[in-house]
Amino acid sequence: MDNVRFGIVGLGNMGSSHLNNLFSGKIPGAVIGAVCDIKKERIEWAKEICGNADIGYYTEYKEMLVSGRIDAVIIATPHYLHPIIGMDAFDAGIHVLSEKPIGVYTKKVYEFMDKAKGHPELTFGIMYNQRTNGYFQKMREIVQNGELGELKRCVWLITNWYRSQAYYNSGGWRATWAGEGGGVLMNQCPHNLDLWQWIFGMPKRIFATCALGKYHDIEVEDDVTAIAEYENGATGVFITTTGETPGTNRLEITGSKGKLVYEDGNLTYTKLSVDEREYTFTNTDAFSQPGNTSEVLDIPTGTGEQHIGILKNFTNHILNGELMLAPGMEGINGLAIANAMMLSSWKNEWVEVQNDGEEYWCYLQEKIKTSRIKEDAGIVYNTEGSYGDK
Repeated sequence: MDNVRFGIVGLGNMGSSHLNNLFSGKIPGAVIGAVCDIKKERIEWAKEICGNADIGYYTEYKEMLVSGRIDAVIIATPHYLHPIIGMDAFDAGIHVLSEKPIGVYTKKVYEFMDKAKGHPELTFGIMYNQRTNGYFQKMREIVQNGELGELKRCVWLITNWYRSQAYYNSGGWRATWAGEGGGVLMNQCPHNLDLWQWIFGMPKRIFATCALGKYHDIEVEDDVTAIAEYENGATGVFITTTGETPGTNRLEITGSKGKLVYEDGNLTYTKLSVDEREYTFTNTDAFSQPGNTSEVLDIPTGTGEQHIGILKNFTNHILNGELMLAPGMEGINGLAIANAMMLSSWKNEWVEVQNDGEEYWCYLQEKIKTSRIKEDAGIVYNTEGSYGDK
């Protein structure tokens, strides 16, 4: 294979961006083979972009999967369809790159993962473009190699996701249980939840308060405060909202040997002169503290190549066996945290993060029954999911 021929399902904001990146040659070894969208005006837009290029245009994604025009598919539809289209793609012998989130509820994503395991010859990836960010890569490296010592706490205050009511009014599927499957946790924060566990590890259990329509006329969560506990006794706090401005994006990780703080595009690393766990039981001054040094780390790669970086990595994995930066099988981790937060809020109790997903699915079905999704949303909802513009 000289080039990977990509197909795109869904030509909304993200799908259109992927088409532009592929068609303009920004991804070595990758070409656009076909596109699909249920809206004919989006197909016409794609034809204008691609001109006379030999590209297939479809309004039914299953036809595209078996057209012989593509080797891999990018899924950029509403969230419910990600695992559904992905499983159909695997059955058709097509590599899968899903937009985030990997799905809406873990019960369905477990099916998706089982299907992927049944096709080990095919590549499965997720568009976690924030994993290309050099700052987060460095934080992960420092934490994972033990430089911070025994992990104590991870706090992420991520409130710079402000959205006005006009944003939610822009699509009838937005911020509905039937159309989107959730609010800030499902739309804005999948990258943050992934990075949280990618850097610090998966929590054992969570207690959360998720306010529904606190700052907007919507039925899903727009304000979340969660507390997490880890196997080693460490704790975490995750706070997010789309209803505050100006917002803050501060990630702080503390261990027995120091602290990392990422904020305003700067990563500060404070190292203790001696491990705090040793110091606290050996020093003789009741009010002393271990010495420390602090520096702002120079990260030459900056925020990384983002979406283009993931596309390059995915393509190079297929062509040359390059190590995957964002394997699709890891997509369930952030989703499991999001589901646990919502379930905890609904039940008002601590919830184990890793479970079979059955209880969350049952709660979600009740929410869907009374969902305010608009009839003109361009989405047909059924028990398997929904389809329309992303």
